[in-house]
Amino acid sequence: MSTLAANAPGATGGGLADVAASEATLRRFLHGLPGVDQVGLESRAATLGTRSIKTTAKAFAIDLAISMIDLTTLEGADTVGKVRSLCAKGLSPDPSDRTAPQVAAICVYPDMVATAKDALRGSGIQVASVATAFPSGRAGMPVKLADTAEAVAAGADEIDMVIDRGAFLSGRYLEVFEEIRAVKEACRRPDGSAAHLKVIFETGELQTYDNVRRASWLTMIAGADFIKTSTGKVAVNATPPVTLLMLEAVRDFRAATGTQVGVKPAGGIRTTKDAMKYLVMVNETLGDDWLSPHWFRFGASSLLNDLLMQRQKLRTGRYSGPDYVTVD
Repeated sequence: MSTLAANAPGATGGGLADVAASEATLRRFLHGLPGVDQVGLESRAATLGTRSIKTTAKAFAIDLAISMIDLTTLEGADTVGKVRSLCAKGLSPDPSDRTAPQVAAICVYPDMVATAKDALRGSGIQVASVATAFPSGRAGMPVKLADTAEAVAAGADEIDMVIDRGAFLSGRYLEVFEEIRAVKEACRRPDGSAAHLKVIFETGELQTYDNVRRASWLTMIAGADFIKTSTGKVAVNATPPVTLLMLEAVRDFRAATGTQVGVKPAGGIRTTKDAMKYLVMVNETLGDDWLSPHWFRFGASSLLNDLLMQRQKLRTGRYSGPDYVTVD
């Protein structure tokens, strides 16, 4: 067990069942977590970012990164045709090379879930849907739960919810906890199975690294299957230090509870070089256990085109023209 997990209030005995018994106990736990060493965190993230992946492993890393992408369209102008086109790209990212792997998921608004589900039928690609009044989260619980239930009923395999940042920053931790629990319950299907729940912090709005650590633990205790940095709709999205902090949190949470949780950095990851840095970070912090689409995702649709360009360069020895990849 890591030092953080061992020293976390309520972590003794490998369980955290009593942490959310009341607002007071939850606050005591979250504020009892060790403070984040900003200099140390940023220095380690920067150091990991300098490590390179050798040519012999780069092809594997590129394919792994492609297989971890949640290919996304979340615009008011989305159409059935656009969603079907995105699904086709997810199924066959490089039509000229059928060995290119599929992406992990297609992420859409709830009203487009059925379209994506039909287009991806039998492929193994997950259909993810944002919910809970994405991206602001500014809606009452009945609306948020209805949003979630609509997506699940339409066939969503995964739900990406946003926390109430206003409640969190005001210290109303139990309110955030109970909201996550309610959405988790809304992810259940009549047959007893459930859509996986990815919980978005919008880390660019959480102000401090300590808040990111607290949000990570709060969310995991509430039952999140994945913790996710951002909506991609604000100025500051995923950053290496924030992602590293979240990776450390899931590592320590598993040490404390035995439960493994996934991580998804989203927004601002655009190049193969960026993706390689994140994969190195995952490998160095968590090891092979998390180097899988089941436990790590990229919320970065524009990243796919650069990965495909670099993949083609390794395969043929040259870069293609600008029309080599399709425009999302």
